[in-house]
Amino acid sequence: MATVTPIERALGAPGNSGNSNNFEKYAWLFMRLSGVVLLVLILVHVYVNLVAGDGVFKVDFAFVAGKYASPFWQLWDFAILWLAVLHGTNGVRVIIRDYAPSLGARFWLTSLVSVFAVVMLLAGTYTIFTFDPCPTSGTVENLPSFCPAR
Repeated sequence: MATVTPIERALGAPGNSGNSNNFEKYAWLFMRLSGVVLLVLILVHVYVNLVAGDGVFKVDFAFVAGKYASPFWQLWDFAILWLAVLHGTNGVRVIIRDYAPSLGARFWLTSLVSVFAVVMLLAGTYTIFTFDPCPTSGTVENLPSFCPAR
C-alpha cells in the first residue's frame, strides 16, 4: 500500500478514501493563492496608510474620506476584506474539521463561523461602498478639502 502525503490527499491523489470531491483541493489552492495576494494587498495598504506621507498621525476621517473618494481604493479595500474573511473562514473550517469531536459539532461550528463570515462581508461591503466622504452633519474642520461645505 502506497503512502499518500497530506498534500497529495488535498490535491485529490489516488488513495483519497474514494472521495472524488474536489472541494478540498480548491480550498487548499485558494489558501495558498489568497495568502500571496493578501500579502501584497496588505503591505501596500500599510505602506500607503502608515508609512507614506505623515504616518499614523495623519490617519483621520479626512484621510479615509479622501481615499474612499477614489473607486480604486474602495476596490482595493474591498479585495482585502473579501480575501481576508474568506481566507480566515476557510482556515477556521479546516481547524474545525480536524478537531471537532463529532459530525454534529463540526456542522454547527462550521455553520456559526459561516454566518459570522457572511455578516462581516455584508457589513464591510456596505460600509466601503456607501461611505460618504462629505457628510452634511458634523464640524467643517474635519471634512476633507475637496468637500463643497469646506
